[in-house]
Amino acid sequence: MEEKCEAIDLNKCHQVVSDLINKAGEIIDTRNAHRKEFLTKQGDIDLVTETDKEVESLLIKGLQNEFPNHRFIGEEESSAEGAPHKLTDSPTWIIDPVDGTMNFVHAFPHSCISVGLVVKKVTELAYVFNPMLKQLFYARRGHGAFYNNQSITVSGQKQLSNALITSEFGTSRDPEKMKVVKENFSKLVEKAHGIRMLGSAALNMSMVALGAADAYYEFGIHAWDVCAADLLVREAGGVVIDPAGGAFDMMSRRALAAATPELAQELSANLTQFYPQPRDD
Repeated sequence: MEEKCEAIDLNKCHQVVSDLINKAGEIIDTRNAHRKEFLTKQGDIDLVTETDKEVESLLIKGLQNEFPNHRFIGEEESSAEGAPHKLTDSPTWIIDPVDGTMNFVHAFPHSCISVGLVVKKVTELAYVFNPMLKQLFYARRGHGAFYNNQSITVSGQKQLSNALITSEFGTSRDPEKMKVVKENFSKLVEKAHGIRMLGSAALNMSMVALGAADAYYEFGIHAWDVCAADLLVREAGGVVIDPAGGAFDMMSRRALAAATPELAQELSANLTQFYPQPRDD
């Protein structure tokens, strides 16, 4: 049975998930000091650790206890079952327990928990938390975006030549995709002010919300990578679109976030496009 949006107590949701994220963050923080054992999910360099599984289980079980009618789309759960759960109109928590697992297994302190609450396919609450550096990003639809309890806004940058861009090579080493990735990096290194790769899609996008970076794009990400950060960017005054210039589709595995519509469109016009398959839905 699908729960109606008006029946949801978002204040309670915020309180419950905030407590769970803090507990999960303690687990990640205490385990980041040393390199970890890991497994690959589907070849390439898509990694998973026991911490990924433990954190996702803690979050889902804790939320299920309080909200038994809610649904979940989690990275590790989706990987184990072979495909993500379908996104419906029901309240759905979209969770990445450790975004930046490659960083985590190397004890590089730039990983995060990413959690978004989606109701009727609209993201209402968003959390991105890097426990090692105590960086907490939070947004509620219509209420703005915050970094460690301080209101944040995007940079306002409009020109690609003055923009700091974030992106990633991604976890897939598919030759067709890598050709596009390298081509885009080659073009942008000549046109943008700078390019950064932080190893986490959610944190890359959060930097756009913070105003520390001006734009982000990536092909091959998943809904759990960008669900929360999409709301963060938009509540901070930025835009999130499809890299080809159209409307953003969270399940498409493609995203472009920018401080302004002008920068978004200029960046889009300079990108060679790639369409990952399958989609998340």
